[in-house]
Amino acid sequence: MIPNFVSAEEAVGVVRSGQRVFVHSVAAAPQRLVAALTARAPELRNVEIVHVHTEGPAPYADPGMEQSFRANAFFIGPNVRKAIQDGRADFTPVFLSEVPALFRRRILPIDVALVQVSPPDRHGFCSLGISVDVTRAAVQMAAHVVAQVNPRMPRTHGDGLIHASNLHAMVEVDEPLPENTPAKLTDLEHSIGRHVAGLVEDGATLQMGIGAIPDAVLSSLGGHRRLGVHTEMFSDGLIALVEKGVVTGEEKRVRPGKIVAGFVMGTRKVYDFVDDNPLVAMLDIAFVNDTAVIRRNPRVTAINSAIEVDLTGQVCADSIGERMYSGVGGQMDFIRGASLSEGGKPILALPSVTSRGETRIVPLLKPGAGVVTTRAHVRFVVTEYGVADLYGRSLRARARALIEIAHPSHREALSAEAHRRFGGQG
Repeated sequence: MIPNFVSAEEAVGVVRSGQRVFVHSVAAAPQRLVAALTARAPELRNVEIVHVHTEGPAPYADPGMEQSFRANAFFIGPNVRKAIQDGRADFTPVFLSEVPALFRRRILPIDVALVQVSPPDRHGFCSLGISVDVTRAAVQMAAHVVAQVNPRMPRTHGDGLIHASNLHAMVEVDEPLPENTPAKLTDLEHSIGRHVAGLVEDGATLQMGIGAIPDAVLSSLGGHRRLGVHTEMFSDGLIALVEKGVVTGEEKRVRPGKIVAGFVMGTRKVYDFVDDNPLVAMLDIAFVNDTAVIRRNPRVTAINSAIEVDLTGQVCADSIGERMYSGVGGQMDFIRGASLSEGGKPILALPSVTSRGETRIVPLLKPGAGVVTTRAHVRFVVTEYGVADLYGRSLRARARALIEIAHPSHREALSAEAHRRFGGQG
């Protein structure tokens, strides 16, 4: 039976003290439901809110909410970063591919899932839209599913369909989804993008993230052919390559001809692009990010970022020293998947220095920094100064290669440190 529409306040009344509540991911976070739940703070105690990155406010993580709610993030967004750094919220390190297993194996049982969906079609099916990722598993395993039904949520093809009869409450809203408008690319970002694009072969299968560097890479791929996409997420920058016929997916072995992703984040342009588009398959992240699945595609080229890389190739991508900043995410899923793919290329791309001019290719990672990608997994590291291929290289040789793409003002100090640790001249 399809439930009637109710108010947000009535819908979240199902939540009880001591329960675990899941919040839909990224730009699909159901803000009306989140606000209604947070308004119940005086009557609730010890409610755990679990999620990956979410856009928009996270009032359950505000100061003063500690007795009522405690956020537990599997990937840290700006809305909970300070709460985690201050000890008012938690972070659980986990590969993105394994988050669904936490729900399905009941390691973290879900009592209530708060999601945002498209309106039911004539057959009664709603869509999880732009964010299927870990949400599909949460919806399947939750004791109660409460849905914010929004006509602005795209209806996407793939794993995100849920029949309205499987919803325990529906709340009608009509609100725009959060958008992430790309900033104008700098010369530095264009330079990094060109270096990365030079590593991409025709017929490659791409994985990329969101932000200036992925956008710069995509803008440099206009002359390529027969590219495929199998990625945890994509944004506006991919659309032009599809329209130009650069992205065809014809050489992919997993879902050939399809753009495979777990979630989408960008402007209304990309939301409209995925709406009822059979070219795009929005799938469970346990499948999308499965190394065994990724490696089946040819020439997987995985483009990821880093906070800092040390002279041995260790990559910190989740913290700044002891301060947690983001998370493990899907970096290792795709770094390893690309490494095992026939002709694959795992790539870490980053500017050579921070906004303060500090080197991001460092002698040693900061104390407390997390190693997201080990020195044994790293292959290509790219800055605006070029490409360092570390595969099969000794510590001494890879230090030399990394120094060559470091900022010139830091190379002398890095060379002295490399000589102290590894000896020789290269």
